[in-house]
Amino acid sequence: MAIEITDSNLSEVLKTNTISVIDFWAAWCGPCKIVGAIIEQLANENPNVSIGKLNVEENSNASTLFGIKAIPTTLFFKNGVMVDRIVGVRSKADFQAKINALR
Repeated sequence: MAIEITDSNLSEVLKTNTISVIDFWAAWCGPCKIVGAIIEQLANENPNVSIGKLNVEENSNASTLFGIKAIPTTLFFKNGVMVDRIVGVRSKADFQAKINALR
């Protein structure tokens, strides 16, 4: 299950595992629901990766910090440093490939 990420627990999440994936989303966003389902699957299939979702309407500090201008946006981190991003909807295989590249 994907973890809920907020402005207050973001730094802790980034420290938890070497690889972290954060889906920036909003409840009203249709494409976010598609990506959200993929994120849930990836979280279940990649137990050694911190994979979570951050609601942009409730957590504006993180959204501003990472320059989120469109949603869904998924950020990929290695050792707490953002190294890649996907903006919009892509296949589950595309997301998994990004995770695999960070291993």
